[in-house]
Amino acid sequence: MEYSGAMSTRKPAAAEIAALLPLPHADFHILVTLAGDELHGYAILQDVADRTAGTVRIETGTLYRSIHRLLEKGLVVESSERPDPALDDERRRYYRITPLGTAVARAEAARLAALVDLARAKGLAPRGA
Repeated sequence: MEYSGAMSTRKPAAAEIAALLPLPHADFHILVTLAGDELHGYAILQDVADRTAGTVRIETGTLYRSIHRLLEKGLVVESSERPDPALDDERRRYYRITPLGTAVARAEAARLAALVDLARAKGLAPRGA
Protein backbone atom coordinates (compact mmCIF):
# COMPACT_ATOMS: atom_id res chain seq x y z
CA MET A 1 0.00 0.00 0.00
CA GLU A 2 1.45 3.35 -1.00
CA TYR A 3 0.75 6.22 1.38
CA SER A 4 -0.31 9.53 -0.09
CA GLY A 5 1.11 11.63 2.73
CA ALA A 6 -2.21 13.04 3.92
CA MET A 7 -3.04 12.13 7.50
CA SER A 8 -6.13 9.94 7.41
CA THR A 9 -8.67 10.26 10.20
CA ARG A 10 -10.32 6.92 9.44
CA LYS A 11 -9.83 4.06 11.86
CA PRO A 12 -7.58 1.37 10.34
CA ALA A 13 -9.34 -1.96 9.72
CA ALA A 14 -8.24 -4.97 11.78
CA ALA A 15 -7.31 -6.85 8.60
CA GLU A 16 -5.18 -3.93 7.43
CA ILE A 17 -3.31 -3.95 10.74
CA ALA A 18 -2.95 -7.75 10.88
CA ALA A 19 -1.50 -7.81 7.36
CA LEU A 20 1.46 -5.74 8.61
CA LEU A 21 2.34 -8.06 11.50
CA PRO A 22 4.73 -9.23 12.73
CA LEU A 23 6.85 -6.11 12.45
CA PRO A 24 10.58 -6.30 11.89
CA HIS A 25 12.46 -5.60 15.12
CA ALA A 26 13.87 -2.24 13.96
CA ASP A 27 10.50 -1.07 12.62
CA PHE A 28 8.86 -1.68 15.99
CA HIS A 29 11.56 0.27 17.83
CA ILE A 30 11.23 3.17 15.38
CA LEU A 31 7.44 3.30 15.79
CA VAL A 32 7.75 3.19 19.59
CA THR A 33 10.24 6.06 19.43
CA LEU A 34 8.05 8.14 17.10
CA ALA A 35 4.98 7.56 19.27
CA GLY A 36 6.45 10.17 21.59
CA ASP A 37 7.66 12.84 19.20
CA GLU A 38 8.63 13.86 15.68
CA LEU A 39 12.31 13.11 15.25
CA HIS A 40 15.05 12.97 12.63
CA GLY A 41 17.04 9.82 11.90
CA TYR A 42 19.98 10.37 14.24
CA ALA A 43 17.64 11.28 17.10
CA ILE A 44 15.72 8.04 16.48
CA LEU A 45 18.97 6.06 16.73
CA GLN A 46 19.88 7.83 19.97
CA ASP A 47 16.43 7.31 21.49
CA VAL A 48 16.41 3.58 20.76
CA ALA A 49 19.88 3.16 22.26
CA ASP A 50 18.97 5.28 25.33
CA ARG A 51 15.58 3.63 25.88
CA THR A 52 17.11 0.15 25.74
CA ALA A 53 20.21 1.05 27.80
CA GLY A 54 22.32 0.28 24.75
CA THR A 55 21.07 -3.29 24.33
CA VAL A 56 19.49 -2.41 20.98
CA ARG A 57 21.49 -0.49 18.43
CA ILE A 58 20.08 0.11 14.98
CA GLU A 59 22.69 0.64 12.29
CA THR A 60 22.28 3.69 10.06
CA GLY A 61 21.61 1.63 6.92
CA THR A 62 18.99 -0.44 8.73
CA LEU A 63 17.35 2.73 10.07
CA TYR A 64 16.89 4.30 6.65
CA ARG A 65 15.74 1.05 5.00
CA SER A 66 13.19 0.70 7.82
CA ILE A 67 12.05 4.31 7.50
CA HIS A 68 11.64 3.86 3.75
CA ARG A 69 9.52 0.72 4.35
CA LEU A 70 7.46 2.50 7.05
CA LEU A 71 6.85 5.44 4.71
CA GLU A 72 5.73 3.12 1.89
CA LYS A 73 3.29 1.31 4.18
CA GLY A 74 1.87 4.56 5.57
CA LEU A 75 3.06 3.92 9.14
CA VAL A 76 5.11 7.12 9.26
CA VAL A 77 5.20 10.32 7.25
CA GLU A 78 7.84 12.94 6.74
CA SER A 79 6.93 16.00 8.75
CA SER A 80 6.70 19.36 7.03
CA GLU A 81 7.20 21.20 10.32
CA ARG A 82 10.75 22.21 11.15
CA PRO A 83 12.50 23.52 14.24
CA ASP A 84 13.94 27.02 14.31
CA PRO A 85 16.51 27.14 11.47
CA ALA A 86 19.16 28.33 13.91
CA LEU A 87 18.70 25.08 15.84
CA ASP A 88 18.41 22.73 12.88
CA ASP A 89 20.33 21.27 9.99
CA GLU A 90 18.32 21.73 6.77
CA ARG A 91 19.45 18.29 5.53
CA ARG A 92 17.56 16.54 8.32
CA ARG A 93 14.25 14.87 7.61
CA TYR A 94 11.79 14.63 10.48
CA TYR A 95 9.31 11.77 10.78
CA ARG A 96 6.08 11.24 12.68
CA ILE A 97 3.91 8.22 13.27
CA THR A 98 0.53 8.02 11.52
CA PRO A 99 -2.73 6.75 13.01
CA LEU A 100 -2.14 3.49 11.12
CA GLY A 101 1.40 3.33 12.52
CA THR A 102 0.06 3.81 16.04
CA ALA A 103 -2.53 1.06 15.55
CA VAL A 104 0.08 -1.33 14.13
CA ALA A 105 2.54 -0.57 16.96
CA ARG A 106 -0.21 -1.24 19.52
CA ALA A 107 -1.10 -4.52 17.82
CA GLU A 108 2.54 -5.57 17.71
CA ALA A 109 2.97 -4.72 21.42
CA ALA A 110 -0.09 -6.85 22.22
CA ARG A 111 1.26 -9.68 20.06
CA LEU A 112 4.62 -9.57 21.86
CA ALA A 113 2.94 -9.39 25.29
CA ALA A 114 0.92 -12.52 24.44
CA LEU A 115 4.15 -14.31 23.49
CA VAL A 116 5.73 -13.33 26.81
CA ASP A 117 2.61 -14.60 28.62
CA LEU A 118 3.02 -17.96 26.84
CA ALA A 119 6.69 -18.09 27.84
CA ARG A 120 5.77 -17.29 31.46
CA ALA A 121 3.21 -20.08 31.48
CA LYS A 122 6.01 -22.49 30.51
CA GLY A 123 8.43 -21.07 33.09
CA LEU A 124 10.63 -19.46 30.44
CA ALA A 125 10.15 -15.82 31.51
CA PRO A 126 10.03 -14.24 34.96
CA ARG A 127 6.65 -13.45 36.48
CA GLY A 128 5.70 -9.89 37.42
CA ALA A 129 7.67 -7.00 35.94
